[in-house]
Amino acid sequence: MQQQQCDEAAGPDPVYGETWVYESIVGALPGIDLTDWQAVLLQIAIFEVALLFLAWAYDLWNAALAGTAAVFVAAVGSLAMVRLGEETRSLALPESYLRLLFGSSIEVVLAVLAFIALVTHLFVFDPERAANPLVETLFGEQPDVIPVYLMLLVLWDLCYRIGTSWWASVVALWRSYRFTFDGETAAELRRIDLTNVAFGLAQLVLVPFILDRPVLLFAVGGHVVAVTVVSTLAVLALTVETGGEKQVVD
Repeated sequence: MQQQQCDEAAGPDPVYGETWVYESIVGALPGIDLTDWQAVLLQIAIFEVALLFLAWAYDLWNAALAGTAAVFVAAVGSLAMVRLGEETRSLALPESYLRLLFGSSIEVVLAVLAFIALVTHLFVFDPERAANPLVETLFGEQPDVIPVYLMLLVLWDLCYRIGTSWWASVVALWRSYRFTFDGETAAELRRIDLTNVAFGLAQLVLVPFILDRPVLLFAVGGHVVAVTVVSTLAVLALTVETGGEKQVVD
């Protein structure tokens, strides 16, 4: 069964439907003209400064260490998203692939589902079954509102990056199965897919903080394994154009 040649090119500049929701929000803020990289650095600075200030104000230095790890992973995810977006849009790729990757906003749906599951675990499942619930361990028996608010904000940011990573790997596998590419484009796509794997592996930084939380450990470890396997399959399935007419896979 043959594959369709990549004959639909992406434009050189990001347009609506060819960006992550994260990029679209940053670009739409009125009166603010930040590059993607500046937005990422500003995000890291705001989160980490706020985290350290609250750790000092509420004496939550144990939570600060775990929070810094989460901010680090979210920052790596933001940098990976910027790189994935920029490098993908720089290539001549099928419009259907770009529309599915960027325009569907499925990564937001995945992030919402992951975040709701995480909040349910932290505030319902874990307190009912653990002798030392994670929220209580980090913030004390009566957690203050502001530190918990910041925790949830960082966790949402983390869930969004993780959802994006998973969606990018799934769509990459579909892309590799459905289309063929010239050698140079295929090489760039391999680098893009391996960047996603690198972000998945970066999430292992969280493991030391959840070793005694089997559900969270399974969720994080399972995600890392899934992204690594699916992205690797996408790399292996990439087909390089060898000439001749290519047809759509039914």
